[in-house]
Amino acid sequence: MDNILRTWFVVVNPHAGSGRSGAEWKMIKKLLNDKGIEHEYRMTDCKYHATELVFRAAREGYRRFIAVGGDGTIHEVLDGIMLCKESYMATEGSKPLSLSDFTLAVIPVGSGNDWIRAHHIPDDIGSVADLIVSESFAAQDIIKVTTGSGNSYMINIGGVGFDARVCERVNMKKDMGKRGRLIYLWSLLQTFFRYRSPGMEVCLDGRKVWSSACFSVAIGIGQYSGGGMRQTPDAVTDDGLADVTVIPRLPFPKVAKELHRLFDGTFTKVKELVTGRCRILTVRPAGDRAELVEVDGEIVGRIPAKFEILPDKINVLHRFQ
Repeated sequence: MDNILRTWFVVVNPHAGSGRSGAEWKMIKKLLNDKGIEHEYRMTDCKYHATELVFRAAREGYRRFIAVGGDGTIHEVLDGIMLCKESYMATEGSKPLSLSDFTLAVIPVGSGNDWIRAHHIPDDIGSVADLIVSESFAAQDIIKVTTGSGNSYMINIGGVGFDARVCERVNMKKDMGKRGRLIYLWSLLQTFFRYRSPGMEVCLDGRKVWSSACFSVAIGIGQYSGGGMRQTPDAVTDDGLADVTVIPRLPFPKVAKELHRLFDGTFTKVKELVTGRCRILTVRPAGDRAELVEVDGEIVGRIPAKFEILPDKINVLHRFQ
């Protein structure tokens, strides 16, 4: 290939959006060709396949990636980029890679398209292609997440506790072949009435802000998750800080009364919440239960966990307003 650095490596998740991605790929491919977007593409055939494909492509020299799918596909593509970056760091004599060497775009055809909202990316394939052609990119922070299971990387929102339990249930339903936007709502309701808040210790940049029963901890670079909920409504994608919302154990009537705030951007006005911004968040058990950790909707381990803003940024598709 004449200019691999300018060529887009496209990863297509054919199962995203209840199969919409696979069904529309021929049309998407024709659109990319018609717009003069030079690209190579690969189809995924199982979970984490996108990470493997992107890792290999990045090792070959590709630096521009398009995820055709939803938030899960974007997360796997990011992990592939980061695996390549880490492998270069571990190889003696290799030229160091920076996140700023890479560009990530998305053609949103998944059932969950929360990340694109922070970057004002339209849910329209033609408009997205136009943004790619016009080189409409912005720098974005990335968070490294470390648990006993290893490292993962976050491009949007992560959580410990209730959020992670909901994601666990959603992913179980998807593994059973269930699809559609309603599976998140049903999973949320089923989890809510069974969940028991464990003890957690939460520290922001080394400062302890919570150590008691905790319903959930949310950390965000972006603002949206779970189909439009806004647990970190004031998060900024490129300010070098992560927004954190600690939700204590609350009585059901209080939860019901304040539920609307999850969707209208006023969630952090609930006085019982603990909020803040930091470069490093640590969450540890404050009891005998090590809760699950989710990152961009994927379970990555259990607490203790460390969330750390990386020093450099990745380039991402962004529509300037």
